[in-house]
Amino acid sequence: MERLSIIVVERDRDRALKIVDGLRASGDHQITVIAEETGLARRIAEQQPDIVLIDVADPSRDVLEELALVSGPLERPVAMFVDRSDEQLTRAAIEAGVSAYVVDGLHKDRIKPILDAAIARFHMFHKMRAELAATKAALEERKIIDRAKAILMKARGIDEEAAYALLRKTAMDQKRRVADIAQQLVMAAGLLT
Repeated sequence: MERLSIIVVERDRDRALKIVDGLRASGDHQITVIAEETGLARRIAEQQPDIVLIDVADPSRDVLEELALVSGPLERPVAMFVDRSDEQLTRAAIEAGVSAYVVDGLHKDRIKPILDAAIARFHMFHKMRAELAATKAALEERKIIDRAKAILMKARGIDEEAAYALLRKTAMDQKRRVADIAQQLVMAAGLLT
């Protein structure tokens, strides 16, 4: 395993040492322990770790809101160890971006596999989000191109194939993407109507 920058969030010193020992057994990582949960998002943002491990006996909504700030815009895997949980808390943790949610699982020998699973799951969901964003962008571009074709068809009295050919030729002549030319045409038509 590569050397990771890891933040461990744990109030109890003995439990924090247990986690650190488990992490040290899995490799030479840069480990920082944070004992206070308030201002968690800011403190984690300052350090930019590769992964965050949080051990809380009884997670509160405040902790989960901080987690949403930590794992949302900053995009990093988060593994959370809890002593007890319920359905709503589990759902809230997953929605907050927790990659691994482990109930009663803080055992030194289980930390590395859980860390590996959290990282793998994070990367899988990150890839899925990127693919979804790319698909949405392509769909939006397709809609713009269709609008531009409709404008050309109406203005020039040509069919759809000829309208697309005109867009494509203009894009090639200007060394730009068809979607960019279509966007300009749609904007210009909007100004004229």
